[in-house]
Amino acid sequence: MTQPFRIAGGRLVAPDRPIRFRFDGRAYEGLAGDTLASALLANGVHLMGRSFKYHRPRGVLSAGSDEPNALVTVRRDDARITPNLRATQVEVYEGLEATSQNRWPGLGFDVGAVNDVFGRFITAGFYYKTFMWPRRAWDRLYEPLIRRAAGLGEAPTRPDPDRYAHRYAHCDVLVVGSGPAGLAAALQASRAGARVILCDEQPDFGNTLRGDNAAAIDAAPTAAWLDQTLAELAANPKVRLLRRCQAFGYFAHNLIGLVERLTDHLPAPPPGAARERLWQVRARRVVIAAGAHERPLVFPGNDRPGVMLSGAARRYLDGYGVKVGQRVVVATACDQAYDDARALATAGIEVVAIVDLRAEPSAVARAGDIPVFAGHTVARTSGRLRIRSVTIAPIEVAGAARALECDALLMSGGFTPSLHLFSQSRGKMRWDADISAFVPDQSAEAEQSAGACHGVYGLGEVLRDGAEAGRQAVLACGFAPAGHAPVAESRTWTGGHLGAAPPATASRGKAFVDWQNDVTAKDLAQAVQEGFRSIEHVKRYTTTGMATDQGKTSNINALAEVARLTGRSIPEVGLTAFRMPYTPVTFGALAGMARRDLFDPVRQAPMHGWAEARGAVFEDVGLWKRARYFPQGAEDMNAAVARECAAVRGACGLFDASTLGKIEVVGPDAAEFMNRMYVNAWTRLEPGRCRYGVLLREDGFVLDDGVVGRLAADRFHVTTTTGGAARVLVMMEDYLQTEWPDLEVWLTSVTEQWGVIAVQGPLARRILAPLVEGVDISPEAFPHMSIAVGSICGAPMRLMRVSFTGELGYEVNVPAGHAPSVWDAIWAAGRALGMAPYGTETMHVLRAEKGFIIVGQETDGTATPDDVGLGWAIGKGKRDFVGKRSIAREAMHRPDRKQLVGVLTANPKLVLEEGMQIVEQAGGKPPLTMIGHVTSSYASPTLGRSIALAMVSGGRGRLGQTLYAARPGGDAPVSVVSPVFYDPRGERANA
Repeated sequence: MTQPFRIAGGRLVAPDRPIRFRFDGRAYEGLAGDTLASALLANGVHLMGRSFKYHRPRGVLSAGSDEPNALVTVRRDDARITPNLRATQVEVYEGLEATSQNRWPGLGFDVGAVNDVFGRFITAGFYYKTFMWPRRAWDRLYEPLIRRAAGLGEAPTRPDPDRYAHRYAHCDVLVVGSGPAGLAAALQASRAGARVILCDEQPDFGNTLRGDNAAAIDAAPTAAWLDQTLAELAANPKVRLLRRCQAFGYFAHNLIGLVERLTDHLPAPPPGAARERLWQVRARRVVIAAGAHERPLVFPGNDRPGVMLSGAARRYLDGYGVKVGQRVVVATACDQAYDDARALATAGIEVVAIVDLRAEPSAVARAGDIPVFAGHTVARTSGRLRIRSVTIAPIEVAGAARALECDALLMSGGFTPSLHLFSQSRGKMRWDADISAFVPDQSAEAEQSAGACHGVYGLGEVLRDGAEAGRQAVLACGFAPAGHAPVAESRTWTGGHLGAAPPATASRGKAFVDWQNDVTAKDLAQAVQEGFRSIEHVKRYTTTGMATDQGKTSNINALAEVARLTGRSIPEVGLTAFRMPYTPVTFGALAGMARRDLFDPVRQAPMHGWAEARGAVFEDVGLWKRARYFPQGAEDMNAAVARECAAVRGACGLFDASTLGKIEVVGPDAAEFMNRMYVNAWTRLEPGRCRYGVLLREDGFVLDDGVVGRLAADRFHVTTTTGGAARVLVMMEDYLQTEWPDLEVWLTSVTEQWGVIAVQGPLARRILAPLVEGVDISPEAFPHMSIAVGSICGAPMRLMRVSFTGELGYEVNVPAGHAPSVWDAIWAAGRALGMAPYGTETMHVLRAEKGFIIVGQETDGTATPDDVGLGWAIGKGKRDFVGKRSIAREAMHRPDRKQLVGVLTANPKLVLEEGMQIVEQAGGKPPLTMIGHVTSSYASPTLGRSIALAMVSGGRGRLGQTLYAARPGGDAPVSVVSPVFYDPRGERANA
């Protein structure tokens, strides 16, 4: 199988290793090291896709991650289908199957190309102007039609079977990019002894250097210097080299997101191997050496297959041994294209002419024997599926147009520094008129840009700039710089010096500014004509620089065109924001292991297995699986709950309370810290005693509650609600670090450390006493709301005498690893006395009988402590605590605020639905005035009737009144009573 456009000498491919692959069902051959784009070009294939909106034929434009046109879908099997991959980054492997996108029935003939015929009717903003009637038709009619007619690849429908790994890393210096600047920076940092990570999105490091035959670095050919440098870095144990790894996002405090592609280039990935790895790197210093993007030119027909960037053609030639055409024309506004043209001519490609927009090319622009048309531009191109000719014309003076036959048109409008990562770091840019580009100016993070992305061109200058960035980085990290900056003996790389952007020609044909989004110069003119002057508004109205391209190739040309149209300079127009990711990142890489069962992580309490073995029915509470009830035989939930309630009230119940949040607050200022955080007073709470604590937000509303035990003068054991553990700890840390950094306090989450076994009921003391060691749990020595340290069954223990049921109760805290054995011992001791395990549903009934609230059920984010009957908990003599000023506001004490009350239905068998609205009169016609709602409602086995808790406007002033619960079948009369239905004096808990 021949490759007609392949020549010898490609430095990135292995000529003795042919690779067979398929594109759009047709078989082709490439070489190991090829990208899909280079392999197709080697076979003479330029048509690789259809454009987004107009379905115009498109070929490859670039050779890297800035490719806007050649987007393909790669299929490994029915479950492994990946759309929207850049053909310039897809590495060919044996058996690769790739297909083009956004065309039907085929790439050569696409029915959707009719959009191009009617292009003048679907210009910028036509969606907003056209699809306005009928008003409700957008979601049902227009949007589905538009999505089918335009767009990119189709998303896969089957679950992704691959694995994705996550890894965290720290380093002294992270270098992004392995061009000459990045390598020079990495050398400086590694030689100083710093921990270095060097990443590059390409398969090989520094591969742009391998094609530079004319240059020498440190008296060695560039390829030899590159090999020596990489060997030195690889041998250093403090250096990590990451190939195929793109830096996609720059986050606060020098956190950089990297995605490393691990197996996509392999024909048969190893079983179980991760496909990609997400790195989250925290670096002390970052050196951005991301290079620059070559700018295309704007002229009619600049998107035909065969029109590409000059530097891309040079890369295909030097790196892959691929000729992009036999007869080419070069259109340029910078010096670099002259070097590219000479290299192509040396390789045997006929360079018909160099068309230079500048009236006077610079002195370093040497074309040799190639004809040069200075002061000319491209007026139009011809060809349907491949360019066939170029028509050029003078820019400033009248002159006859000239047609040049060609099969490739190479363009270069200079180079644009890659500012994406710098912009994401919130750095400030400035306009550099010498290179007609924005460059980094003021850094917001511990970062330094180097090389072409810093606006520095020329191999010698780039190496010096990279070495200086590395030197500054290690100095900032406290290392002494070592080694010298690499010296280039030849300056073969010149940066782009772009003259004034040419005005959009009046010739027929679309002149594209943004290839990926099909945005033309005419679209920009229309946006300006319609009043859009802010470049961010122009961007959104026309979609230029949006989507995955993020302005890599289109940005500066768009700014220049808007500046010309509005009579402003480019700096006055400004620069749009570059949003992450730099290039697309798979959802799999972001999700990692968080998928299927791990998508919503399941947390199991220590006694989960015991409950599961006894047929418990579980429910999700936060991230935890909790036993809801323990049915026996044919019992339904109501029967099981009634039996469990009777056991707790009559004998003893056993409950797994391990999911309660637990926070250790330790330090000399622990009591002061607790005093400032909670509404309660803590400084006088004696060690060995507990107190019910209420925590507010700054606005005065209840955030969380829980029992707090003081273990020592400097140590508190704080419990929170199951769902509130994380937010309470975050809030505590926030205040400790930002408001009271002077306090000597340490906070530690110990939720998973302690398993908690609640033993509740009249026989609880009798069951526990023989098992507890080192603690006298008699009523006199260990009264209600006490905490003590001891042991149980040989395991360390924190014992708390607390009750959420209203009965005599203990909470046995033991290390989670000991919890199952201690549970078994308590169960063995209590089973003969009528002990029964109970679940969360029974717990809810028991606490509601006592009028105990659950934060998030009785509270809704607008309840104060007084609203839910907890005004007594507020320390009356406290000077301050979180939320104190807010609850002092007049509105917080209005008599018509919703307050917690009990509700009894006239029909004792009727169990109200939670959330039912409470009204004052029955049978009224909507709209009715709702004065409250039911928060909790249960059938109480203890009381033999239904009970409910409700938040009712002015509730405590309505005790004894009859109100109504609004029900679809007829309003139900209810009596407003005290929320404490059972043992109002608390005698049973104090037994």
